[in-house]
Amino acid sequence: MPNETGQRIATADYDYELPKELIAQQPLANREDARLLLVDRDHNMVDHYHVRDIGDVIRPGDCLVLNNTKVIPAKLVGKRKQTGGRWQGLFLAADENGNWKMLCKTRGKMKTGETVIVTDRHGVDRAEMTMLARLDDGAWVVKPGIEGSFEEVLSLIGRVPLPHYIRDGNMVDKDLADYQTIYAKNPGAVAAPTAGLHLTRRLIKELIDDGVRIAQVTLHVGIGTFRPVTADHLDDHQMHSEYGEITQKAVDIIAQTKARGGRVIAVGTTSVRVLETAAAANEDELKPWSGLTDLFIKPPYRFKLVQGLMTNFHLPRSTLLVMIRTFGGDEIMKRAYAEAIDEKYRFFSYGDAMLIV
Repeated sequence: MPNETGQRIATADYDYELPKELIAQQPLANREDARLLLVDRDHNMVDHYHVRDIGDVIRPGDCLVLNNTKVIPAKLVGKRKQTGGRWQGLFLAADENGNWKMLCKTRGKMKTGETVIVTDRHGVDRAEMTMLARLDDGAWVVKPGIEGSFEEVLSLIGRVPLPHYIRDGNMVDKDLADYQTIYAKNPGAVAAPTAGLHLTRRLIKELIDDGVRIAQVTLHVGIGTFRPVTADHLDDHQMHSEYGEITQKAVDIIAQTKARGGRVIAVGTTSVRVLETAAAANEDELKPWSGLTDLFIKPPYRFKLVQGLMTNFHLPRSTLLVMIRTFGGDEIMKRAYAEAIDEKYRFFSYGDAMLIV
């Protein structure tokens, strides 16, 4: 889709230079001590806070919308039984027959029927998996070879699926807690809704005591979240799909907020995706919804529901950066990112945050 001037939007417009030392490799000891860059669109202003001070900006009567998805330890490491070659896998889904859909990475070409020996987080061989079939999208159908639900099995042999820019994707034990929001409850994500990593129980209680409403939605974040847009123009990018859900309880809280003049503030781009998809599915009226969404928010998209957004700093050429610039506005968002770099904010999943209002 062209922008409002009729021109196709070049992906290169969403590139920027980031010093490598600004990519956070671990979170702060206290999550809410992260810095918070305030982007005030009404006053065309950028200001500096900390997450612990978010109550100075969010008003009584506003509603924070949280994504309660739970990251599963979806990364598997092992070796090919026949060759001894190193192998990595990423769990994507399980079917009704107990088989798994996985992405697999190894040297050479894997063959149908081949067996992989999977080691646990301590390097102990724990399970054998058989490659049943390769799918058209490049993923594999795999027979896990160990009894139990996928959640039970992954809890034994899986690792936190950190993005590559954090320690080359290599987890430490602390990541089991660090790469999870404190309100996570619905297992299914292979990446964390990272804006929510900053919120502590103390901070949420403080906001509630001050009259801020909390609504929860679910979006199981997929691996496509981290993939850069490789097409030259945004129109040519094939958007990944993710499962989302919004309940009647969340719909009621949001409707009450809007009726009383409060703002709907999404915590994370994933919450935005659920809210905007659900609203679009019902002719801009928010109703309970569940299903797959492949919504790609890019100019000249007009937001139907979301009035504020708390989010982390996103990778160059990513669909998430496109979304937040569409929401905040190009000029002020470019300025905000430049100022964040100048002020040495910490970037990406374990980094600092911004609040766009």
